[in-house]
Amino acid sequence: MTVFLCSKCGTAITPELAELAAVPNFSDDERDRDKETRRAPSTVPRGRYVIDSEPWGPPYVVQDDQEDPKPAQTRGPLVCREEGFVISAGVQGTVLMHPEDAPDLRPLPNWENSTGCCGPTGKEGLNRACPCGAAVATLAADCFGPYELHLDPVRTYGFSQ
Repeated sequence: MTVFLCSKCGTAITPELAELAAVPNFSDDERDRDKETRRAPSTVPRGRYVIDSEPWGPPYVVQDDQEDPKPAQTRGPLVCREEGFVISAGVQGTVLMHPEDAPDLRPLPNWENSTGCCGPTGKEGLNRACPCGAAVATLAADCFGPYELHLDPVRTYGFSQ
């Protein structure tokens, strides 16, 4: 079991969580989304986490194949900018977990990096802070993408007994 803590202040961000061997398969079917919030089911079940080996968040780079683009992030929508379809070249090794397993994280001031129609898309980068104010995580909770929380691997650390 592992508890994740803020690298700045040492505050526990999560309760004890058990590690999964791989990112679980998740449903992106519109029928599986919550009828009220429009959120997808969480990628990771409560009480668990997994280290995501794929890049997450900014910066983004233009994709080589503009005719057959891939989603900007492994579990998310296509992102097209002025220069064309982009793909994440962001940090690898984020701690991917159920958003409700970090209940004390708060939005950044002025809801920085939290744009989206029904919740933050997560594509702008860090958007959740430890109670000490340090930006430590990215919540993705919009109606057209995944429902997951990514702890930054530099701004947080795990402690196992």
